[in-house]
Amino acid sequence: MCIIFFKFDPRPVSKNAYRLILAANRDEFYSRPSKLADFWGSNNEILSGLDMEEGREGGTWLGISTRGKLAALTNYLQPQLDRQARGRDSCQTQPSRTRAGSTCSPY
Repeated sequence: MCIIFFKFDPRPVSKNAYRLILAANRDEFYSRPSKLADFWGSNNEILSGLDMEEGREGGTWLGISTRGKLAALTNYLQPQLDRQARGRDSCQTQPSRTRAGSTCSPY
């Protein structure tokens, strides 16, 4: 799951404080090839990493322009539905059976 955290303070108390703090991850596919953050675009006006997966080269998930415009993208993986998986309704509580009182059996 991709997550983005940010804190924006247009008038920080200290002159040494940051107006924007941004933290993000890109963890859905660890082995997906990418380039490190660098300036690119027709006039090198965008700072971002670049996706290098075949067929998707050149996209990005987080970038900022030299004019201060920020873009961020998150996504999630759609889980595969396993129709054979047993749900919570297969659990029954009976205190005498186990120390925790559950007779749930693994899949």
